[in-house]
Formats: sequence, C-alpha cells, structure tokens
Amino acid sequence: MSTQNVGNEENAATKSKRPSDSAFKQQRLPAWQPVLTARTVLPTFFIIGVLFVPIGVVLLHFSNSANELIIDYTRCMQVGSDKTCADFLESTTAGQCLCEIPFNLTEDFIGNVYMYYGLTNYYQNHRRYVKSRDDEQLLGHLSLTPSSDCTPFAYADDGKPIAPCGAIANSLFNDTLTLSQGSTEIKLLNTGIAWPSDKRVKFRNPPGNLTEALKPFSPPIFWKQPVNELDPGNPDNNGFQNEDLIVWMRTAALPSFRKLYRRLDQTNNSYSKGLKAGEYTLKIKYNYPVVSFGGTKRMILSTTSVLGGKNPFLGIAYIVVGGICVVLGLVLLLIHMRCSRSSNMEMISVNPHTQYS
Repeated sequence: MSTQNVGNEENAATKSKRPSDSAFKQQRLPAWQPVLTARTVLPTFFIIGVLFVPIGVVLLHFSNSANELIIDYTRCMQVGSDKTCADFLESTTAGQCLCEIPFNLTEDFIGNVYMYYGLTNYYQNHRRYVKSRDDEQLLGHLSLTPSSDCTPFAYADDGKPIAPCGAIANSLFNDTLTLSQGSTEIKLLNTGIAWPSDKRVKFRNPPGNLTEALKPFSPPIFWKQPVNELDPGNPDNNGFQNEDLIVWMRTAALPSFRKLYRRLDQTNNSYSKGLKAGEYTLKIKYNYPVVSFGGTKRMILSTTSVLGGKNPFLGIAYIVVGGICVVLGLVLLLIHMRCSRSSNMEMISVNPHTQYS
C-alpha cells in the first residue's frame, strides 16, 4: 500500500463524525421507566391531597392574619365643589385638585403598617415602555445625548436633554396621599420603601453639586419639579436616588398592580403599635389622570404576616390542587374496584368449576 493511501485513510479516520463507542454516546445506559398501576398512582394522589390541603389552610390562615383596607379614590369629589377631581383634571391642565375621604378602621392594624397606591388597566409591561429609560443616566453618568431608547421623551421642546429621560420616568405617579385622625396628621415615612439593592446598585446621583450638575437638563415633560427637588430636605432621598422614583422605575408585570408608597412612623407613642380602630381621613392632592384610559386608583393600607402582605392566592391554590387530587384519587379508586370486580366475574363465568380457596 502506498504512503499516499495510508495518509488518506488516516485523514478519513480523523474526520469521521461517528461518536465514540461508549455507553453514554451510544445510548446504552440503563433506563428506568415507571409502570403506572393503581397500586402506585392512587397512593400518590391521596398523599398529595393529604399534604396540600393542610398546607393551603395554614397559608390561608397566615394571609388572613394580615389586615388590609382598600379605598378607591378615582372619582373622589373635589373639596368645596360638586365636581370630581377626575373631571377637574380633564377640564383644565392648571391648578390642583384636593379631595378628602373619611373612612373607618373597624379593627386595629397591629404591627408595621404600609401604605400602597394601586393602579388598574395600566400596562407597564409594554415592551416599548419597559425599554424607555437610560440606565447610564440613572447611574449618574450624565450625557447631553440621552439613550435613543428614551425617544420621544429624550429632549424637551427647548432642545435640552431630559433627565431622567424616557416614558417610565415621564409617567411618574405624582398624587400626594396623607392620613389624618381628627385634626392630627399622621406622620408617614417616604424612605425604606425601595429595594435596597436598587438604591445601592442601579441608581446614583452625579458627583458634586446635584443642582449644578442638572442645569443643562430639563425635567420630564409631565413633571412639576426637577429631579433635584423631589426631596430637597433629605439629600439621601433626592435626585435619582429618590425612593418614590426608584419604586416607580421597577415596572410591574401585570396591568393591575400596587406599589409601596409610605410607611407608618412608629416612633410616635400614639402609633407605636400600629393604627388603632377608629375614624380617619385620607387627604389627596389629585394630580395623576387615569380615567382617560379606563384606569382606577386605589389607596391600600396593609399590615404584614410571616409570609408578607395579604395574598390568599397561594393558600387557595394549594387547597384547590389538594382537593382535586383527593377527588381524582377517589374516582380512580372506584373505577379500579369496579373494573376489578367485572374482570373477576368474567373469569368465573368462563370457568365455573374453578374453586377459590
């Protein structure tokens, strides 16, 4: 055999794509396939049902241990007028609408008390809306050329770049909600409401003086004050590190959502254990329009349990799944017993002289 033929055979061997002759690559590994019989399937259904139903009851108990009050203020009446604040906003772009809603807490809200605002029919999960932000800008790296993702909310009418730019920041929730009991306003905290990781990693103010750094920029079109005036009394909660802004910038996955707005200040001895049952008043500076797109606005007061806020879904889901498994187990057991009896009767009819010990 010539040297050339030997070389060709060696090249052909090296270029072969055939897998090696191993148990793994040739799929000769031992396999196990469960045989589904009544003896294995029925106990599985009953075990799942017996475990899931008590777990669901416990989860539902913890959820119900959290108190919650929801007030829809979409069409609250303007103070001193027979017009709703929603109608007021549709008729004018200037001015501010004030409304008050008295309510009654029928039971004590013991423990940490949180105030949320809730919006419905609001699609923060729209792809273009979610992308409409400049993360470099939010990290304090200001540029006179914002990200193209912010368009059409990248530049103001005077040509100045907007900070923070984008549709998310432009639509920042700007209603002001306060609580009072009698003539006393209850102090609510606007810090400690954002994820610590968001404030520590994703949002930073530019170095140096914040006001000077933002002079070449315009506030978002729908804002009434620039970003450096969101909380001027607290430098740690101002600018891009304002927690109301950070909470809003974390977009919701569903069209009906709630976001944390305030925490009850429990350093006051009158409210150290929470809110007592009684008469309260919700005062609203109504600025945020939602009626035009069929949305609603709510204020939610809530306490927490060991599982978080009030949410019965998980407990109900466990109970439903457990109940379905028990019902299916009983149905399959009846079918199995009936079929077994029928097969035994057929055997007797085929061989009547068969004796059973």
